[in-house]
Formats: sequence, structure tokens, C-alpha cells
Amino acid sequence: VQLQASGGGLVQAGGSLRLSCAASKRTITNNGVGWFRQAPGKEREFVAGINWSGATTTYADSVKGRFTISRERAGSTVYLLMSSLTPEDTAVYYCAESRTSSATTDDSVYIYWGQGTLVTVST
Repeated sequence: VQLQASGGGLVQAGGSLRLSCAASKRTITNNGVGWFRQAPGKEREFVAGINWSGATTTYADSVKGRFTISRERAGSTVYLLMSSLTPEDTAVYYCAESRTSSATTDDSVYIYWGQGTLVTVST
């Protein structure tokens, strides 16, 4: 399974971006999906997760109220809508598929990872 993250780019502080995560070769409809990010010189951190149906989501405190994770009902695409962006959100964003159906912050359960998409927020 390959995951393809896209939608990154350069945006001014206060702006918005929507990231997409699509699975090739098969669907990811039965498993949870998470978004993570890694800023330069920092460790990778959890951003948001969504369960298989889309009914349950979880967010890092740093993005609550600004980011929204969602997924297509019957498709293989998961989205991360990012609003009110700040320079602290600058990072490479990765999507990952969980081996379980739930939304979780535990990165040890994520088994398939995309290649990442760069988000740069300017002042």
C-alpha cells in the first residue's frame, strides 16, 4: 500500500491549506488514518487522527480548533483542513494508515506511511 500526501505549499500566516492523503492500489476504508508532522530539527509529532467511519476524530492540543480531519465516505482519501496557520505549523506533513480501525495518537500502530508534503507558513 502506498499513501500519497499532497496539498502542501507556501502560505501566509493566518491562511489555510487542505492536505489530501490518497491510497494507491487499494482502499483504506477499514482503518484509521492519522496525520503527523515533523518540523526542522524536531521530532515527528501527531497532528490528527480519524477512525474508519469518520465518526471519531482526535487532535493534538496545538491544532485543536484550527485543523479538521475528514475522510470520504466510500473512498480512499483523507483530508486535513488547516486554518489560522502560524509559522509554528511549518513542517513536513505525513499521513499514515493504522493497523486498527480507530483514531489514535499512538504512532506505533500506524503501519503505512506516505512520503510527506511540505507546508511552509510565512510571517
